[in-house]
Amino acid sequence: RLSERGKQLYKRRSQTIERSFADAKELHGLRYARYRGLAKVREQCLLIAVAQNIKKMALLLSKRGKGFVIRLIYQI
Repeated sequence: RLSERGKQLYKRRSQTIERSFADAKELHGLRYARYRGLAKVREQCLLIAVAQNIKKMALLLSKRGKGFVIRLIYQI
């Protein structure tokens, strides 16, 4: 059984980490490996993680406003 603190931590984790795995599985094809071999499967997982991070970054930037994104693009 979980303590009260354990229940709170599990609830928070299920909303963040478990959601990330569910998105990778359902939206990005991580349910099945596309390739054979450890190196290729590892590469698939890393590329999916990169895609998820890009989506997260785009969401955060869009919340800051369009002016911020335009300034950021011109700085690069």
